[in-house]
Amino acid sequence: MQVHSKGKNGIAAAMAAVLMLTAGIAVFAETESGESRTAAGKAESVRSAVDFDHELDSYVPEKDHYNFYFTYKTVHSWWDAVALGMEEAQRQFLDKGVTITYEYMAPDGASAEDQTRRLLSAQRRDYDVIGVDVADEGVISPVLDEMADSGTKVMTFSSSDAADGCKRIAYVGNTHNYQDGVDLTEALCKKLDYRGKVAILVGSEGAPCHEDRARGARDTIAGYDEMEIVASEYDMDSVDLAYDLTLEILKDHPDLDGIVCCNMSNPVGAARAITEKGSGAVIVGMDHDEEALRYLNDGVIYCLGVQDCYSIGFDTIQVAVKIADGNLPGALFPEKTDEITTVIYQKDAALMLELLYGEIL
Repeated sequence: MQVHSKGKNGIAAAMAAVLMLTAGIAVFAETESGESRTAAGKAESVRSAVDFDHELDSYVPEKDHYNFYFTYKTVHSWWDAVALGMEEAQRQFLDKGVTITYEYMAPDGASAEDQTRRLLSAQRRDYDVIGVDVADEGVISPVLDEMADSGTKVMTFSSSDAADGCKRIAYVGNTHNYQDGVDLTEALCKKLDYRGKVAILVGSEGAPCHEDRARGARDTIAGYDEMEIVASEYDMDSVDLAYDLTLEILKDHPDLDGIVCCNMSNPVGAARAITEKGSGAVIVGMDHDEEALRYLNDGVIYCLGVQDCYSIGFDTIQVAVKIADGNLPGALFPEKTDEITTVIYQKDAALMLELLYGEIL
């Protein structure tokens, strides 16, 4: 059984675009300096952001069938992208005679309490490994410790690991959320010539990835005397709430110079509000939402830090199989499998839209 929260749009077109690019079809675009270059050169940085080219390693599974349970923060297209990598690993295992089944479910809104219920319910069922993208490390880490103590094989994956010292076996995902916050905010500060008023849209309260990015943003801004944080709000990974919060921030601070967005939803909400109000505030944010990429292409969003969700999903399945066989971190897999984040700019938006969504501008 393989269950997903929602469908993935445009994947056939996206894969076709990948094949076209690797075949060397020449498309011309303008760089920031005004010089033209072919798609082969332009695609290099964009394709490094999302890597569809994966093969299983040489590990030989001990069984011919595995059953996993994965839960994550909230139903959202970001985790649908992770699911695509999982499906590819599942397909490659099947080609080797190994069947992988899994449930992949989440609530409509981020909730540590809901996640706890899901984990404890899954523990009572017959899964080889249970994986979780941690909604709140303070709440979920002790739950994972108790599960591990009872003999359940638990891993974390995606964007948020458990707290340091948690007994989960391994983590696959972003290990550098703080640095992502620093990198995005540094790009914003440079764009603003290191002066101005900035707001931060954090995301879900307690979510390690969102909190770490916001902390990176705050620490970066604190290093510049002429920069000021005038608002910091939790949008709970909701586009609509991010839109409402941005409108409120603009009402209180009509001279706002920039917004740091710490998840995939809030750049979209912020961009809608900025566009509606005709504000010149510069937006930096996370990931590859289709609408966000359009705003990036239009110059409303300045830059986006794109995580390689596909690789996260593929590697999560590989590691889960090894954990199910009783292996621990070491020669076969690290305790933390680090996946990349690539900061992209307006010049990269059109190709990213084509690559991920089959959308040709």
